[in-house]
Amino acid sequence: MKISDLIKMGLRNLGRRKARTALTVVGIVIGTISIVVMVSIGVGMNQSFREQLLEFGSVTAITMNKNQYSYDASGNYEGESKQKLDDKLIEKLKAIPHVKSVSPLIVMNFKLKSGSYETNTQVNVMDASAFAAMDFPALKNGGDYTKSSSRAKMKVWAGSEVFSYFHNTMSQEFRPKKIDPEKARITMAIDDYELQSYDDKGNPTVTSKEYSTEVEIFDAKEYSEYSWTMYMDKSQFINIYKEHIKQLPADKRRKAEKKLKEYDTIRINADSMENVKAIQDTIKEMGYKSSSMSDMTQQLENFSKTVQMVLGGVGAVAMLVAAISIANTMIMSIYERTKEIGVMKVLGCQISDIKRLFLFEAAMLGLIGGIIGIILSYGASAALNSIGGGFGSLLGIGGENSKLSIIPIWLPVMAASFAMMVGVVSGYYPASRATKISAIEAMKN
Repeated sequence: MKISDLIKMGLRNLGRRKARTALTVVGIVIGTISIVVMVSIGVGMNQSFREQLLEFGSVTAITMNKNQYSYDASGNYEGESKQKLDDKLIEKLKAIPHVKSVSPLIVMNFKLKSGSYETNTQVNVMDASAFAAMDFPALKNGGDYTKSSSRAKMKVWAGSEVFSYFHNTMSQEFRPKKIDPEKARITMAIDDYELQSYDDKGNPTVTSKEYSTEVEIFDAKEYSEYSWTMYMDKSQFINIYKEHIKQLPADKRRKAEKKLKEYDTIRINADSMENVKAIQDTIKEMGYKSSSMSDMTQQLENFSKTVQMVLGGVGAVAMLVAAISIANTMIMSIYERTKEIGVMKVLGCQISDIKRLFLFEAAMLGLIGGIIGIILSYGASAALNSIGGGFGSLLGIGGENSKLSIIPIWLPVMAASFAMMVGVVSGYYPASRATKISAIEAMKN
């Protein structure tokens, strides 16, 4: 039997019992929709987790802290240990394969002023040359990460929310005001209590010099890490820091100078997320501890995969019911077409052709149902995304603008193939049974 004849006969047989064929296809449609939508929700959760993590920092960043806190299996605090972070270690870290950049991180308290308004904030001090390598966000108004060459004027990079809570020092009422750093004149001065000294009467003896400041604003989302932080170049910070600690007594000055030799934090950036774990393993072999967003990403992705498997399993149950429906339909078709099968055998039709005919019909039931199910799945996904943003935020898997359901290109292809495979598997027993029917008995009946 020619393939074209087999296709024509198979399609004609499916059209004989339109109602039964339609009901069988509906079962496959429901099963396909269940699988596609359920898995797409899992994919959407995974994407939302990644987007949320990116708001809090780069997934390729690795952090090494001087102070290490240990906890037991129950989460109870056990103790604190320290690891030495200095320039020698930084050079060793730079030699690790796949390390893109390494920079010490110094955190210093500063006071920002704009007229009679002021606020206190923490400034992260790093090598400005590492900002781009650390995947820092773009800057508004065409700004860049070029450090300032002026000793009298500071240059900082900050999020817009840093300037949201300035208060008026001339008023007793605390009414926060948001300052526009692009329009207002802003000065900054070191304001760290550890770098202050007092006389016998309790008056401060160290004067914090105010520096005119140029501010570059991160183009970051409102609740991201970069929206609430401020950064300064290390070389420029060292100039004002050394100038400031000259006023300190000798003992305090020596202690303050250690801040420039032994760091509290070192930040490392890998060339890709896949190499983060290998770098952390190397750091562990060197006798140091580190942490990264990748640790949390892996946990969330494992959770997301589990959710996808569970949701996909729910859809698979619906597909199993559809498979039983296909098998039932094909068995009923055999009983109705017993004489037809006998005639085909008498006319010399090969047994393999008969088997292929029934398998083709079963596969077409699966494929047609799969295609219709995929089309309807896109509509269901769009409906979920239009009404499910708020629901997703309640579950903690994204904001109102995040997508609850995402259908990647591989999912419909997999669903259609799976639906067709279910049809073939479901039709295999009826097809084998059809080939065993005796031609003589079939003609008698």
